[in-house]
Amino acid sequence: MNKLYFQNPVTVNGVCYFASDFHFGAPSDKYVNEEREQRVLTWLDAIMQDATHIFFLGDLFDFWFEYKDVVPRGYYRLFNKFAELKQKNIQVYYFTGNHDMWIKNYFE
Repeated sequence: MNKLYFQNPVTVNGVCYFASDFHFGAPSDKYVNEEREQRVLTWLDAIMQDATHIFFLGDLFDFWFEYKDVVPRGYYRLFNKFAELKQKNIQVYYFTGNHDMWIKNYFE
């Protein structure tokens, strides 16, 4: 995923999508988290047809661990979808939020 800094603005030529505050991993029952993940995966499949850029604007997760080399339990389908977006040359930008600030450079 791309790092963005305010001094390096992005010019978008194409179709751009924005999303935030999914809060994966927030305390709730397992079914609710799986349903939420499936809805996001379905949405990503739908927009993948025309998206050129996707911006995740923080709090995609409601947790993150300080260890760069550790894959958190669960959400493998979501991580695989991120890899698929990259393979399709869709530019994905991730801004950390106050609930996932420990993600740091995990997706690089």
